[in-house]
Amino acid sequence: MSTVTITARPAAGRGPAGAPRTAFVLAGGAALGAMQAGMVHALYERAIVPDLLVGTSAGALNAAFLASRPPTVAIAGELAAIWRGLRRSDVLPLRPATLLGGLAGRRGHLVRDGGLRRLATRYVQFERLEQASIPLHLVAFDLLSGNEVRLSDGPAVDAVLAAAAVPGVLPPVRWRGQLLADGGIADNTPISHSVALGAQRIYVLPTQNPGDRGLPHPPRGALAAAVHAITLLTNARLQDDLARYAPAAELIVLPALNPKHIAPTDFGHAGQLITQALAAAQTALTARAAQSADGGHSPRRPCPRHRNH
Repeated sequence: MSTVTITARPAAGRGPAGAPRTAFVLAGGAALGAMQAGMVHALYERAIVPDLLVGTSAGALNAAFLASRPPTVAIAGELAAIWRGLRRSDVLPLRPATLLGGLAGRRGHLVRDGGLRRLATRYVQFERLEQASIPLHLVAFDLLSGNEVRLSDGPAVDAVLAAAAVPGVLPPVRWRGQLLADGGIADNTPISHSVALGAQRIYVLPTQNPGDRGLPHPPRGALAAAVHAITLLTNARLQDDLARYAPAAELIVLPALNPKHIAPTDFGHAGQLITQALAAAQTALTARAAQSADGGHSPRRPCPRHRNH
């Protein structure tokens, strides 16, 4: 699917050297988060870099990795290599004994978060969120109040775990009197938070294209079915937010190419997802640059407010 670009009146505040204050918003999507390594590669090779990073779920992990490293193609390659080597057992070790403990009601989740904690500890290079060299904001969901929570300071690894704790699958994280879980429950692509933080230009790195709904066959397994149901709900939120925040910022949504409908629970196709996302993002960014060079107009008619490239 093509990228969707929404150009609108900029918000107040500007980044360095008069450039628009730029945010990367990294969506959740479990294994589909591998796409974002390809998208980041395409952005960095064009010297498009963030003034701030906002992420949730798998996007929180990617954002935290990027937040303490220079915005280079080599760093995007390192992120891609991590995804290519990642297996579901590294994050969601669904072993029989572990599953039985959760299903028997001995705890409120199916698997422990040890694997995810080891992953975050290994790749997050700062102890607290406020120490990130690129300002980092992670979005979680408070199970007690039912509200989204933006984490901008505090222990970095705990924040990543909170933003990625799929309810019922991974344990929630206690945080300042709150009980936090995966922010993707309510806002899988947290554009609203980047707008609230003053971003003028927002590059959205989704794991599903706005408007995508169907599957060629039913999801396999209970976990895949549950994830797909959540994906449908969060995709509807993304479409609404693209329209809602058009007056506040310039939104550039990179294409989330997944022609074979690889499931979010399938960690075996990261290389394919990364390669496809890189090529699609390169094409989209080239088309956008050509449009900008033409003053935002085609030779025959003005570029509409909502345009597919």
